Amino acid sequence: MFKRTMIAASLAVAALASAQSMAAVVGGGATLPEKLYGSTATSTTATGILSASIPGFSPYIGVGSGDGKKAFFGNDSTKLKLAAGTTIDYAGSDSVVSAAELAAYNADTVKGRAAYGPLVQVPAEATSVTVPYHIDGKTSLQLTSAQLADIFAGKITNWKDVQFNGAAGPDLQIKVVYRQETSGTTEIFTNHLKAVKPASVPNVSNSFVTAIGFDPATSAPVGSSYLAVTGSQGVATAITNNNGAIGYVSPDYAAFNSAAAVASVNGFLPTEVNVQASLDTIAPPAVGSAAAADPLNWVPTFANPTAGYPIVGYTNLVFSQCYKDSTDNIRIQTFLKRHYTGVNNAAISSHSFIPLSTTWQKAVYDNFVATTSSLRIGDTNTCNGIGRPL
Repeated sequence: MFKRTMIAASLAVAALASAQSMAAVVGGGATLPEKLYGSTATSTTATGILSASIPGFSPYIGVGSGDGKKAFFGNDSTKLKLAAGTTIDYAGSDSVVSAAELAAYNADTVKGRAAYGPLVQVPAEATSVTVPYHIDGKTSLQLTSAQLADIFAGKITNWKDVQFNGAAGPDLQIKVVYRQETSGTTEIFTNHLKAVKPASVPNVSNSFVTAIGFDPATSAPVGSSYLAVTGSQGVATAITNNNGAIGYVSPDYAAFNSAAAVASVNGFLPTEVNVQASLDTIAPPAVGSAAAADPLNWVPTFANPTAGYPIVGYTNLVFSQCYKDSTDNIRIQTFLKRHYTGVNNAAISSHSFIPLSTTWQKAVYDNFVATTSSLRIGDTNTCNGIGRPL
C-alpha cells in the first residue's frame, strides 16, 4: 500500500511539474501592434515577435488597450475571451498606465504589488496614428491638426468645406469612422487633437465618445455622420467600404507612406523619418535612479511635437516584476533580451512601426534585464516567495 501511495504521489508531482512547464506566457490588449506581436483579429496563428520567436508564449490576443489592461490588473482572462482562471502574464497597451491604475495596483494585496511584485511598464516600439481616407477621385488630402479636430468633432461635416489643391472638395458628407471600444490608439489620437483644439476635442481619453464630449450615436451634430467599429481592422474595412470616410489606425493597417491612402497632417505624411523627428526629444530615466523605479516615467507622450508628423506615441508592454513559474521568468527575459538589443528591429520596421532608439533600448535593458539591476524581472531578492500565479 505504501509503495502504491508513493508511486501515486510521484505521478502527481510529475504531472504538476509537467503542467507548470507547459504553462504559457499569456497576454494581449492593444490591436495596434497585434500583427507584429503574433496574431490578427481573425487568427490566432503563432506568428510574430512574441508568439513565434519565443517558445512558450501563447498567441497575442488583440482586444483593445482598455480590456488588455483590465485583464492584466484584474488577472481576468475573460477580458481576453479566454477560459476563466487562466493567468494573464502581461498586457500590450497604447494607453499608458495612469497614476490611478498604478496606485490601485500598489494598494491591492491580492492581485497587486504585494502579491506580484512592482509594476513594470516599458515602451516597445514607436508608432504614428495614421489618418486613412476614402474620397473617390482624390489621391491627396492635406489637413491641419485643427481641421482634423473639427472633422472628428463634427464641426466640419462635408468635404466641400475642405480645400484640395486650392479648390473646394466634392459635395460629399464626411463619414467619421471611430473605435467604439476603449483604445490606446484613440488615446494617442485625442491627446494630439485636444492639445491643438480643446474647444473641439475637450478630453484626452481612450474612449472616443468621452474625448469629443458626446455620443455620436445619439447626439451627433446636425449633418454629421459617424460609424462606430471595433479594432483597427474594423476602421480599415469601414473606410474601404464607404466613400467619404475618414478614420484613424496604426500604420500597419494603412499604406502609411502613400498620399493616396492617408492624409498628411500639417504637411507631413507619417513616414519613418517624419515620425522619428518627434521621438528622441525626451531621454529615458537614468539606470538605477528613483525615476527608473516609477513605471509612469517610462512612457513619454507627445501631445503636439514641434517637428515632424504630429500624431505619435509608443505602444507599450506591461508586466509584473515577479512570476511564480520560473519558466515564465526565463521566457519573458528571453524576449526582453532580444527586443532591447535590436534583434527585433527589422520585424518592427516591416510592420511600419519604429524601433526604439539605441539609447532607449539600452536604458530598458540595463534596468529590467541586466542581472545587476534590482528592477530586473524575476529579481530573486524582490521576488522571494511572490509572483503572478501559475
